[in-house]
Amino acid sequence: MPGSPQSRTGRPPVQRAAKRPAAPVPPHDNPVLRLHHRLRRAWDRPLTAYYLISGAGALITVLGLIMVYSASQITALQLSLPGSYFFRKHFLAALIGAGLLVAAMKMPVKLHRALAYPILAGAVCLMILVQVPGIGVAVNGNQNWIALGGSFQIQPSEFGKLALVLWGADLLARKQDKKLLTQWKHMLVPLVPAAFMLLGLIMIGGDMGTAIILTAILFGLLWLAGAPTRLFAGVLSVAVLLGFILIKTSPNRMARLNCLGATDPGPGDACWQAVHGIYALASGGLFGSGLGASVEKWGQLPEAHTDFIFAVTGEELGLAGTLSVLALFAALGYAGIRVAGRTEDPFVRYAAGGVTTWITAQAVINIGAVLGLLPIAGVPLPLFSYGGSALLPTMFAIGLLIAFARDEPGARAALALRQPRFGRKRGARGPVAKRSPRSWNTMRRRASKARSSGER
Repeated sequence: MPGSPQSRTGRPPVQRAAKRPAAPVPPHDNPVLRLHHRLRRAWDRPLTAYYLISGAGALITVLGLIMVYSASQITALQLSLPGSYFFRKHFLAALIGAGLLVAAMKMPVKLHRALAYPILAGAVCLMILVQVPGIGVAVNGNQNWIALGGSFQIQPSEFGKLALVLWGADLLARKQDKKLLTQWKHMLVPLVPAAFMLLGLIMIGGDMGTAIILTAILFGLLWLAGAPTRLFAGVLSVAVLLGFILIKTSPNRMARLNCLGATDPGPGDACWQAVHGIYALASGGLFGSGLGASVEKWGQLPEAHTDFIFAVTGEELGLAGTLSVLALFAALGYAGIRVAGRTEDPFVRYAAGGVTTWITAQAVINIGAVLGLLPIAGVPLPLFSYGGSALLPTMFAIGLLIAFARDEPGARAALALRQPRFGRKRGARGPVAKRSPRSWNTMRRRASKARSSGER
């Protein structure tokens, strides 16, 4: 062609493609980035919250059973009881709680909402019966117990936490459906008066610790409902003022407040429990003295198997054991927040947020008291400390979280793809039975295209 360059052979030169720029090195070639990518992908799977709640709840409960057995032996022997006395009672409560957990996990959301009012009415009636002479029983100066016969007692205020969560979530969800939460009076009434009624019944018996947890649940529900800052600050100011008055007028509560950061029992051994809790943690070291080898539980540390079981855990399992417990509670709290943040059902959001606030706030108050950072409030460590009255409603609440986590759209789709690994459907007879869509349950199903998250 005229005007085109020619080669020596008379043919036009070969047009070579432009050199491609070097492709960037994928992050998967870096082991650290590859691990980070895999962890992030696993973290974003739809069943992550379900596995975290189930696994963390089960591990905390099992580890709590082990530590209750270890921490309660000396106390039981001092009371002329068998060494496994408290463990057997706690194990029985755990079995009943497991049944409640499974029941709550299988219940539909409509049934949870229907149970809100009966549970609230039952909790109020039981808390009123606590103050009836001959029915209510005082323990450690607080009359918050009802004797059931023999050595079994029940603390109705523990069920008041569950009642406030379910009833408050149902109330706020119905008001949100009617678009009434934009008005402050509908946000406060009747939620705040009902919560104050429960607080009054609890404070008549003198249980300041449970009242603090109930207040935290109330604030959590108001926060999730979108309470304005001024309204939230007003309710918080009233609660702080009432708390200050209750603490100032009680010598026992003032003594507990004065033990913050104490390193010596002080005059009259007023800070004995707080100081020996620190001694137990300090003597544990990195990996502890060994399971069952605690020294402080031999009569030095009061309430070693209930309120201060975390101190015995630190002494026997060391820093590794206490950090493991903290990690499990952190995972449980994160999963609860994730469930509350991803759902579109207002009741599920309020109930999941209320349960998460309840468990995390109670864990922080208990562990903070053992560490000497907060006053001793006398509240057990959720799922961990001895006590059936606290364990039963808490395990039911964990079942609620599991049910809510399974009810997410992505989680439902992932669970629908899961089938038992082996086994043929009953009714398929003969070696060459006709296969229906559900006649065979295999380990792998041909649904890889429908799996957007990689879940099995």
